[in-house]
Amino acid sequence: MNPGDRVRLTRDGRTHEGVLLPSTTDDHAVLKLDGGYNVGVERADTTVKVVESDVYDIGDGEDDDSSTVEFDDDLPTVALISTGGTIASTVDYRTGAVTAQFDAEDVLRAVPDLAGRANYRGRVVANILSENMTPGVWQDLAHAVHEEIENGADGVVVMHGTDTMQFSASALAFMLDTPVPVVFTGSQRSADRPSSDNVMNAVCAVEAAKSDCAEVLVCMHASESDDRCALHRGTRVRKNHTSRRDAFQTVGADPLGTVAYGGDDSVEVRFRREHAERGAVELDLASDLETDVELVKFTPGTSEAVLDGVAGSAGLVIEGTGLGHVHTDWIPPIAELVANGTSVVMTSQCLGGRVCDRVYDTGRDLLDAGVIEGEDLLPGTAKVKLMWALANAEDVATTMGTPIAGECTERSVPPENHPVPEAR
Repeated sequence: MNPGDRVRLTRDGRTHEGVLLPSTTDDHAVLKLDGGYNVGVERADTTVKVVESDVYDIGDGEDDDSSTVEFDDDLPTVALISTGGTIASTVDYRTGAVTAQFDAEDVLRAVPDLAGRANYRGRVVANILSENMTPGVWQDLAHAVHEEIENGADGVVVMHGTDTMQFSASALAFMLDTPVPVVFTGSQRSADRPSSDNVMNAVCAVEAAKSDCAEVLVCMHASESDDRCALHRGTRVRKNHTSRRDAFQTVGADPLGTVAYGGDDSVEVRFRREHAERGAVELDLASDLETDVELVKFTPGTSEAVLDGVAGSAGLVIEGTGLGHVHTDWIPPIAELVANGTSVVMTSQCLGGRVCDRVYDTGRDLLDAGVIEGEDLLPGTAKVKLMWALANAEDVATTMGTPIAGECTERSVPPENHPVPEAR
């Protein structure tokens, strides 16, 4: 038997059938089971039957024939841009590991359900874990998206790791005026797991990229079931769970829309809230960022000495309590930061509502110290926006309070109309 063969192994009365993978030892055979998981079986005293030879053309690792994706004049063109993550990963049967080689052909091999939905162009901007994302990669990504749209893409899908997807989506929302949809998607569970969400998320993201909503969106599972994905505005979304497939939720409102998924061609995109429409703006790019911006969270007992570490920074976002408060001992060093040229923005740890530093004495003292109210900005979004505003806006304070990409509202509405995401 050889790697790539479908084999049936029987040992101690137990039988396993699957595709034989390469093994790092001579003592064990490793099978890829039909359910998606791997199993190791000791070779000693094992009965082997080869069911089918060379199920996967493992070869020597070289691409003998480069597959091509045929162009269909009747289909829109969707640019697929990878920054890393597991969304387009597939099992490399030379090693048994999940790998993320990426071009349009790779994606269609990994997610064959995408075939026939659009014409595709594949492009790699980075191949990193999303916790290694940097503002520099955001800028590279914004330029790549701008170039793809400029070259005629009818929509863009960005494949991204989930841990920092919300930050990257916010960054592109501020840097890019887009006349077509730009849809971020990812996978909570890798392609070699039976419960992987990569296929459904990818299909729904492509369908969203063909829609009339010309905004930066995040497309991920709307529930634990494989029935629909939610379309979140990139500046209002948050990852609220470490591992659930429906980890992403819009904060303070319902998602902009959903993509109903039937597992075949029955995929339907619906928008329920007001959104920017396709072609409403001209393509434009403002990718400059001031990267010397910090985000600090205040909790009871946190010493004001933590602010010493941000002295001299261009910007600071504070995640305060309630309406936007910190211990009164923090106020003098905050005033000193502002006096020395640091723009300080106050946000709230609460998932709903907005900052209002005019209610209590602490808040009024913070305003007197020169703090900018962050309205109902999410703290992470506020950091990204401040980076962008410091590099592109003449009046940073006014810009931080003015909606640019749906990141904040001009006034708050009753909570029953804008529910806080339920706790999990």
